[in-house]
Amino acid sequence: QVQLVESGGGLVQAGGSLRLSCAASGSIFMLNVMGWYRQAPGKQRELVATISSGGSTNLADSVKGRFTISRNNGKNTVYLQMNMLKPEDTAVYYCNALNIATMSSSWGQGTQVTVSS
Repeated sequence: QVQLVESGGGLVQAGGSLRLSCAASGSIFMLNVMGWYRQAPGKQRELVATISSGGSTNLADSVKGRFTISRNNGKNTVYLQMNMLKPEDTAVYYCNALNIATMSSSWGQGTQVTVSS
């Protein structure tokens, strides 16, 4: 089981930037595909971005060109750099770790991102 702790959320004006961090412990980090998901009020949780242990990335169409996902395997940390934020990016952002050896999935507690217009 992986323990995930997110940080970096907050309130920002439209057009601004935030960087989310997710620190992982309790598992071999390199075995995990790391991802960021978000859930807005009244909506289902949706995929924002994923990154493999080798650095291959996948981003939702709604954030392409604005968000970047990266990971530091030495620090067991994954990041989500969010630029040109829009009010519709407002949501609770969750970090996810998918262990590719066991196919078990772990979630962080979530961090609130609020973008004001």
